[in-house]
This record gives sequence, C-alpha cells and structure tokens, in this order.
Amino acid sequence: MGGKHYLPLTDEERSEMLAVIGAGSVDELFVDIPAGLRFEGDLDLPSAMSEPEVLKHLQLLAANNRHFQNCVSFLGAGIYDHYIPSLVSHVTGRSEFYTAYTPYQPEVSQGTLQAIFEYQTMICQLTGMDVANASMYDGGTALTEGAIMGCGATRRSRVLVSRSVSPFYRAVMSNYFNSRGLTLEEIPLRDGCTDRKILAEMIGDDVATVVLQQPNFFGMVENMNGLADLIHQHKAVFLVSADPISLGLLQTPAEYGADIVAGEGQCLGVPAYYGGPALGILASREKFVRQMPGRIAGETVDSEGNRGFALTLQTREQHIRREKAASNICSNEALLALAASVYLSAMGPQGIREVAEQCLRKTNYAREKVTAIEGFELVFPGIYFKEFAVKVPASPEELNLHLLNKNILGGVDISQFYPEFDRTMLIAVTEKRSREEIDTLAGELEGWR
Repeated sequence: MGGKHYLPLTDEERSEMLAVIGAGSVDELFVDIPAGLRFEGDLDLPSAMSEPEVLKHLQLLAANNRHFQNCVSFLGAGIYDHYIPSLVSHVTGRSEFYTAYTPYQPEVSQGTLQAIFEYQTMICQLTGMDVANASMYDGGTALTEGAIMGCGATRRSRVLVSRSVSPFYRAVMSNYFNSRGLTLEEIPLRDGCTDRKILAEMIGDDVATVVLQQPNFFGMVENMNGLADLIHQHKAVFLVSADPISLGLLQTPAEYGADIVAGEGQCLGVPAYYGGPALGILASREKFVRQMPGRIAGETVDSEGNRGFALTLQTREQHIRREKAASNICSNEALLALAASVYLSAMGPQGIREVAEQCLRKTNYAREKVTAIEGFELVFPGIYFKEFAVKVPASPEELNLHLLNKNILGGVDISQFYPEFDRTMLIAVTEKRSREEIDTLAGELEGWR
C-alpha cells in the first residue's frame, strides 16, 4: 500500500496524544455528552483483521460488483461509458489540483483559476454562448439553475419544460421550484419529441423560461428550427440542455437561438462513479451573466501588465449569505471541470467530432440490429444520437438479468418514468462499443429465452 493510504495509530501514540492534551483516556473526550446518549458496550462488528486479511476481504467484496471494466455497457439515460484518455487522470491526479480549495485568493491560486478560465472558454466554444461558469453539481442542477436564471431575468415565475427532458432533471427542477414559489408545467410529447403545437398553445406573456433537451432523453434529435422566434415573441428565455459530445456534429444552441445552455459534463473525461459526482455545465449569452450562479473566472492583467486570473462578478459573501444569494450551490466542482478541460484539449475539435460521429453511426447500427429481432420494435421514428428506445417482448428487468449473466449491462426500463411506455428499454451506444459487442447484444436478445 502507498504511504498516503496508511494511517498508523499505535497504543503508544494514543497515549502520547492524550498526554499532550491532558486527558487520561479516550473516554474523557466525550464527558460533555450526557451519559444517556453515549453508547455502552461493544459495537456489533467482526473481530479485527490483519492488513493482508482486510485487503483480501475487500477484494472479494469488490469482485461482486459489475462495472464498465468487467461488463460491456449499454446503460445510459444521462451517465455514459465514454473513453477517457490516460492524460486526464495524469493531470487531475496532481496534488496541486486535487487538494486545492476554492480559489478565493487569486495571488496563490493562479493555476486553478486559469484552469477554470480555460474550461469556461472551451464550453463557450462548444455551445456558442458568450459566458460560462464552473461548479454546478450535475446536469440536473445546472438545468434547474438555468431555469431560475430565466425567472430572475424576466421577473416571472412560470416555467415550461418538455416531457422529453430527462425525468431526473425534471425531478430536480420540481424540488427546487417547490421552495421558491415557481410553477413548473410539462409540455406533452409527440412521437418522442416536444409537441410544438401544444407548446405554442401553452406559452404566454407570463412564461419565464422554456426548457428543452437536445438530444432528448430518448436520444432523439429535436427540431429546434423556429422555436426561438416563438419563445422570444413572448419575451421568454430559451433554455436548452445539450449533450456536449453531440455538439461535435449538431448545431450549437446559439445557432438555433438558445439563450442559456446547460448540460452534463460527465461524458468529457469523468468516470461514471456509480452515478456521481458529475459536472454541471452552464453557459449563457452575456446579458444573463449577472443572473449566473457558481464561479466565474475572469482574465485580467496585474500591475506589471502580466496576464492573470481572478473570480469575478461575485463576491465571497454570495456563497456565505445563502438567503441573499442567487443560488445555494456553494461547493467547488473545479476538479471535474479540469478533467473536462484536459479531455477537450486532448481530443480537439476534430476528436470531438469523431467521437460524435462514432456515437451516431454505432447507435444506428445497434438500432438496426436490435429492431430486426422479432418482438423488438422502435418506439419512435426519427434521428437518434447515442441511445434509442425500443419496445421489448418481455419485461426489461427479465432481459437485463439475462444480459447480466452474460456480462452485459442492458438498457434502462423507462416505464418507471413514462408509464405509457410499458416494456420499453432505452439502449445507449457510445464510441467505445465495437461491432462485435453490438452483435453480441443482438444475439443475446434474440436468444434470451
């Protein structure tokens, strides 16, 4: 074991520490806690193990887990199995980054501040927006904060969100809105996408923000043409949750008139981590920057004209006096933003485009293979990116148990979020999936009985 994982604590060392603080025993440290609240006796724990025994025990427990290293993954719905260049962990593993605190003091935080600034710059290049921040928790909180930005900018409280937006994101929005006195209304689906006709009927001059996702939760590419004109006609804010990988191929949100862009940055060099921590992306046009929460690193020059960086537009008090702040998000997600920066730098524009092209082509190949099987039908017609919804002849749970026995992580059962789509599985395909792996999935689904 490396030294950083070993914490020595002998009986002699305990005695020395107690002597220094003037305590006769460890129990004396807890005398201020009423006796009735203190636990008496021994905890119901196994007997102590030696270090080799502990390691063996933990390895046996870990071997019971199924993960991306010992299974082929077709899981998606927001967290994906993308390739992460080794350069990412090499940079993020440096102690000056993974032990750094929020860079309130620019004179000692130039490296961290520059990393945040470069991340913001690349997010702006990806989305076409003017400004971006750091430190949103994940795609759901970023989208929610974007909707709240729209409410603040318009001084309105009614938000419309498409049902094609991730149900996880909509749940976060609902939770936030309940405590803020904001109203959330859902726009119905039409063939797996936003029903534009009903949106036109629902929108009015009291709407603050209209929220869509591109590609949407079902992996479908939404038709965004003309929506900005409709939304802006009512002086509402157009908010889009965008997959950053898809922007290697699709129009940027700026090109179809979005005002604010949110997204999940896990696909940019961040492991799945069993669903978190993740990286919330949030960017906007410059006129909304005063509404933007989180951290914004700005570029400046010092008294000698040298390039420098500092947190800008927001004071530290905004993150302490939470009842006065635009947002209650106070943690720093800069390490994951750094991972995204390294990933984007390593891949470059052409690399991101190639990843997006592979996701598109492999998704279409998988869709054709799976829907060619008797009993498996595509739920919605349209263009798919990275995942697709398919009607299956048995319960997704039953199919996934069969696949798991073959070391395949199957798709997500979406009926738990959309009851009208019974026996429907959302299958995700990233650039990591090979033709052989997709063929194996199709073969196992065909012979699952």
